[in-house]
Amino acid sequence: MNTFQRHLLSPLNTLAVACLVVLVGGMPAHAQNKPDAGEGDQPEVINNSSLNAETAMLIMLGEMKVTEGDLGAAYSMMLDAAKKSSDESVYKRAVEIALTARNGTTALEGARIWKKAFPMSRQANQHVLQILVALNQLPETLMPLRSYVQLAPEAEQVLLINGLPQIYAQVKDQELAAAVVEQALVPFVDKPLTAAASWTAIGRMRVSAKKLPQAVEAVKKAIARNPTAMEPGFLALELFSLGVPEAEDLLKSVLNDSSPPHMRLSYARVLIDNQRLPQATAELQSLNKSHPDFSDAWLLQGALAMEQGQNDEAKKALLRYIEIEKTKEDARLSQAYLMLSQIATKEKKPAEAESWLAKIEDPDAATQVQVQRANLLASRGEMAKARALLAQLPDNNPQAKRAKLQAELKLLRDYKMYEAGYQLLRKAVGEEPEDLDLRYELAMMAEKLNHLEEMERLLRSVIAEKPSFEHAYNALGYALADRNMRLKEARELIVKALEFSPEDPMITDSLGWVEFRMGNKQAALAILQRAYDTKNDVEIGTHLGEVMWSLGQKDKAMKVWREAARIDAKNELLVETLKRLKVKL
Repeated sequence: MNTFQRHLLSPLNTLAVACLVVLVGGMPAHAQNKPDAGEGDQPEVINNSSLNAETAMLIMLGEMKVTEGDLGAAYSMMLDAAKKSSDESVYKRAVEIALTARNGTTALEGARIWKKAFPMSRQANQHVLQILVALNQLPETLMPLRSYVQLAPEAEQVLLINGLPQIYAQVKDQELAAAVVEQALVPFVDKPLTAAASWTAIGRMRVSAKKLPQAVEAVKKAIARNPTAMEPGFLALELFSLGVPEAEDLLKSVLNDSSPPHMRLSYARVLIDNQRLPQATAELQSLNKSHPDFSDAWLLQGALAMEQGQNDEAKKALLRYIEIEKTKEDARLSQAYLMLSQIATKEKKPAEAESWLAKIEDPDAATQVQVQRANLLASRGEMAKARALLAQLPDNNPQAKRAKLQAELKLLRDYKMYEAGYQLLRKAVGEEPEDLDLRYELAMMAEKLNHLEEMERLLRSVIAEKPSFEHAYNALGYALADRNMRLKEARELIVKALEFSPEDPMITDSLGWVEFRMGNKQAALAILQRAYDTKNDVEIGTHLGEVMWSLGQKDKAMKVWREAARIDAKNELLVETLKRLKVKL
């Protein structure tokens, strides 16, 4: 058995070259002088006119062997012809044959011989790099990676450096890959043209290696090298979205009115994800002022205003979005119409709500339209008809079945029909007793009905079957704390939840609340302030306000409660708290 055949039969090599197909497809297009031939592609035509008879014959025989399926002989003949002809296209064809045979080791051998014959060839170097990555020989990629950038014209280098993390996206050892990339980019980290891109690429590799503090340091260096470059800003945005607070200041240092609108929109979305709704609103308003025709920002501003109960502002934003997009067949128009219908429903304008629904033609929105029609019926007091309409929703797969259940549960919660929701969930749990999420939902509905023994039994059964289900610990701990029951045990449960999710602001809120119930007001204040700074949530704000009020910080409490009311003035906890404390905003 010859060397080629031995490698051909190696499962590891077969797997590696299968990965190479993915890798080659993911290489930046600008890095390829010509498209590479992969399996199933047409090979590059070799120009025989400049070859002598012997070399031309070798090429012809090699292609015949490919047709016959004898890829080992075909590779040998083509490589021999390449050496005799010193023709890059023939070297490339030899490597293609090895790749077609899914023989990574032989393909690497051919690519290295090609690179040795043409040291300045970008194609040859690129093939060596791609194959080494696919074979997971990461340390050996260092010099080919450096050459990948060095061989390119200066005008292309920044673009290539920005694409480096993509080359290593599929490798398992991201920490090693990050170290290799950082070492390969040593010649570029201080060059004015490439410094910011290099540190940004290093930062992205560190993110992939889950080294977030080190990634932040890379962003700082990138911004210091070029304060106007956008790539470091996008990386800072990614880090902020991953929960790194320090990254927000770095992002703000590069954001301005001339920044790409998609970057600013993404920043607003992260603020929304963190429940920092006032800041998100301000960012969207600024974005819409500087880019008045950027429709995506108007749509998001409309959705955000609607969520905060600011119906007039929501309508203005959504109508502006429709004005910009009305001539396009964009599925998001359906979302705008749907939101306008929901606003009209809240304003008790059923005819207007129905008129907006009538504009929706997108078949993919049919389920949402039906749910909204059910909401419209419920708003008129026709709950039986609303539920009957929801009963017609498709449930022909598990996802559709769950969506149908959640739609009806939301409707029942919105109208405080907790007993009906409880019965619906009991039936669902009976059909799927192993589904812990449904069991948790049933416990939460039992809590609404003050069925505390059942709630505790259900939550403890969830914990017993899944000890890492942090929300079950938190829900039980909070329910006890809120009722001033077994406070020490409640605190232990909440602390346990935080062990699994230490940065969760809602669980942090529960800890602050149990500290307040235990009389530790200063500790409660610090904990709740931290939670509220992380997430401007109505219920966190309500708790924080009450602690401030109890400490005599009444102006601060009023400020926080007003912020909470702007998010959701009808929130049950907020309304009850203000009524109990006899406070009018």
